[in-house]
Amino acid sequence: MTDDLEVPDATATASLSAVVTRVTALADRLGVPHAEVFDTGRLSVASGVPESVVKALLSGRPAGQPDVQARFLQRLDLLRRTRLKPNGRKYTQQEIADGAGMSRQQAGALINGDRRPTMEHCDALQRFFRVHAGFLTAEDPEALAGALQHTEQELLQRLAEREGAPDDPLERLLQDHGVRGIAWRAAQLPTDQHRDKVAEWLDMLLESVKRPET
Repeated sequence: MTDDLEVPDATATASLSAVVTRVTALADRLGVPHAEVFDTGRLSVASGVPESVVKALLSGRPAGQPDVQARFLQRLDLLRRTRLKPNGRKYTQQEIADGAGMSRQQAGALINGDRRPTMEHCDALQRFFRVHAGFLTAEDPEALAGALQHTEQELLQRLAEREGAPDDPLERLLQDHGVRGIAWRAAQLPTDQHRDKVAEWLDMLLESVKRPET
């Protein structure tokens, strides 16, 4: 068992600025307000990144929690506040422990910051709260980029539905390679370290459908 978490490799994730640029271009093309696609509250809940950090990162300022354990505690606290039981109440430590396959003492020590989490702990907690692999460990810019990639996929789908004329090159490209196909392949990736491949696919898609300015 690994005693300490490893800091994710920044080169294995899409550049946040590149994702922001692509989402901005898609929003402008669709006429979607920037406030909608860059809703900091929604992005905070989706990524686990504190809203103040989301705002700073979107404005291009360096921000985020560099300490792995502190970041883990931030994300776990957010999950406990936002991923609630069907009755609207928070999960108890015992319920988290049972669902994650650990003792109540272990769960309590992790929640209170008295024990440094292992990757096995993170995997178990992520499965319990039904969030993607890496949610509790990804660096803040990486986590925010991942949340924005979901927004990007949604905007691409809307663009495909709006510009679906048979002779439209976008429609042909989407039929051949598919936004749904990209989303499906993204869902199959085993770890966050492969997100850069998804960004590659999306970059190629957008480049292929660019139209000359008139």
